[in-house]
Amino acid sequence: MLTVDVLVVGAGPAGLSAAITLGRYGIRTHVVEARPGRTPVPRANLASTRTMELIRSWGLEDEVRAGGVEVDFLQWIGPSLATMSSGSVFEVGVPTRAQAAVISPTGPLAVAQDHLEPVLERYLLSLESVTYESGVRVVGVRGSTVTLADKRQIGARYVIGADGSRSTVRSLVGIAMPTVDDLARFLSAEFRAPLWERLGAHRYGLYYATEGDALFLPIGAPDRWRVGISSGEVAEERLATEIRTASGFPDLPVTVERFGRYSFAAGLAERFRAGDVFLIGDAAHRVTPRGGTGLNIAMHDGFDLGWKLAFVLNGWASPALLDSYEHERRPVVEHNLARSTDPNGTHRSVSQGLDVDLGGRLKHVWLTSGKSTVDVVGPGLTQFAVRPAPAPSTVPMTVVDLTPIEARSLGIAAGGALVVRPDGLPVPLHHPAASGQIDLRRGTQS
Repeated sequence: MLTVDVLVVGAGPAGLSAAITLGRYGIRTHVVEARPGRTPVPRANLASTRTMELIRSWGLEDEVRAGGVEVDFLQWIGPSLATMSSGSVFEVGVPTRAQAAVISPTGPLAVAQDHLEPVLERYLLSLESVTYESGVRVVGVRGSTVTLADKRQIGARYVIGADGSRSTVRSLVGIAMPTVDDLARFLSAEFRAPLWERLGAHRYGLYYATEGDALFLPIGAPDRWRVGISSGEVAEERLATEIRTASGFPDLPVTVERFGRYSFAAGLAERFRAGDVFLIGDAAHRVTPRGGTGLNIAMHDGFDLGWKLAFVLNGWASPALLDSYEHERRPVVEHNLARSTDPNGTHRSVSQGLDVDLGGRLKHVWLTSGKSTVDVVGPGLTQFAVRPAPAPSTVPMTVVDLTPIEARSLGIAAGGALVVRPDGLPVPLHHPAASGQIDLRRGTQS
C-alpha cells in the first residue's frame, strides 16, 4: 500500500491548487486524476485578483499571462460590437487594470482554463514531495484509505476530494449536495476571429450584443473567443454566420472550434468534511458562470485547506485548525452561490467583488525593497513592524522590517506590529507568552 500524508483526488484547479500548496511545504502528497489527459475545452476564463496573487506567489505569473488577454473587466452592452460608441459599460465586481494597480501587485486576467491547468500541472510535477498519476479512478473510501479501480490502495493521513460536481469521493463518504438544474440554457461556441483589431481601445471582459442576444467573452491570446447565445437553437452549420451577425461585422473571418448546449446549475454540499476527508472546489459547491467566481473559489479552497493541513502535519498547529476550513470558506461560497443564481448576478460594484475575492488580506503597499507587502508574506506567520521583535511562536516567523511611513500605510501604530497568516489575514498578536501559541482561526482572540 502506498502511504502518503495527503491524497488529492482530482487535478482540476482546486486539486492542483491544494497539491501545489502542500508540495511547497514539503508535505508528501499524491494526486490521482480520472481523466487520462487535459481537456481541450476552455471552460472558465477569469482569474481574479486574488487568484493571480496566488499564481504570482508560485512564480507562475508570466507564464500564465502569456496565454491570457489583458482587459478591463467591465461589461459593455449595446446593439452589436460594431456599434461600440452607442453602448453602455457596467461594473462586474472585478477591478479594471488601473484599479488593480492600486490594490494589488498584480491584477485579474482573461485566461482560459485549458491554458492555466497545464501551467499549474507542470509546476506541480517539479515539486519533490508530490507524485501524480492520471487515468486513475477511485472506487472506495474507508476512513482515509482509498481504493482505486485497479485494486490498489492508498493510505493517507488526509484525503481531499477535488473531483468535480459529480464527485465520487463525496458520494462514497455520504455527503449530499442538493443541486438545482436548468437555471438557464445557452448555446456556447469557442471560436477564433480578429475582433480586437476592430474593437480597438474597447478592451473589456464581456460584451453583450442585444440585437443578437449574444454574450462575447475573450478567453485567450491571440484571438480566442467564446459566445453564448441564449436561444440555443442555432444549427452548427450556421454558427459562423450567427457570430458575424451578432458581432455586427458581416465580413469577420470566423473559425468555430467547438460548440455545445449547456444549462446553468447550482448546488452546495451539506458539509465540506467527513472525518479526515475534505471536499473542495466543485465537489463542495457548484455555481453558475454568472460573476465568474467558480474557478477562483475552487483555487482559494485548495490554497486555504492546503496551508492548514501543512501547518497541522508539520506540527505548527493542532488539528483543531482544520475546523476553520469550512467555517471560513462556506460564507464565501454561499455568497457567490447566491450571486450566481441571481439573474442580475453579473453586475456588482468593484468594491463588492473585491471584498469577497481578497477576503480581508493585508493591504498592498510597495516596500522600499521593491516588493509588495502581499509578495513578502511567508509560509508560516509574517510579522510587519518597525524594528520588529518577533513574538514567541511554534510557527516559523518571517520578519519584515518597515519604515515608519510603510507602517503608517499599513495602519500600524507606533510601537505596534501586524502578524498575518499565509493567506495574508491578520491574527491576534497578544497571546500567552509561556505557550507561544497564536490562535490562527479567523476572527478569534487569544
